[in-house]
Amino acid sequence: MTELANFIRLNEDGTISGNIASIAYDIDIAGEPFSSTKENAPVYRVFAKSPRGKRVELGGIWKKKNQNGGDYFSLSVSTGHGRLNANLGRYPGQDNEGLMAVIPWD
Repeated sequence: MTELANFIRLNEDGTISGNIASIAYDIDIAGEPFSSTKENAPVYRVFAKSPRGKRVELGGIWKKKNQNGGDYFSLSVSTGHGRLNANLGRYPGQDNEGLMAVIPWD
C-alpha cells in the first residue's frame, strides 16, 4: 500500500482503503459504503484479509456530529488482539482531505 500507517483514505470510487497498526498487528484494510435505514448503522463496512487470504469483516466507520454540529468519522474494528475504537482526523503534514489519521481514544 504505502509507508503511511494508521490511516484511512476515502477513494474517488466511494470505497475506503488504509492501514491500522501497532506493535501487535499491522492490518491493511478496505471498505465499502453501507446503506441502512437504521440511525446508528455504520456508513462503511471495514474488511481485511485473513492469514489464509479470506475476506473478513472487522467492523465499521460511523459518521457523527461534533459539539458544533460538524461531521466527523469514528472507527470501531476488531484487530484480532482486541477492539480498536478511534476517531478519524486530518493526517499530519498532508494536504489531501481524503486522507485521515486513525486517532485511538480507547
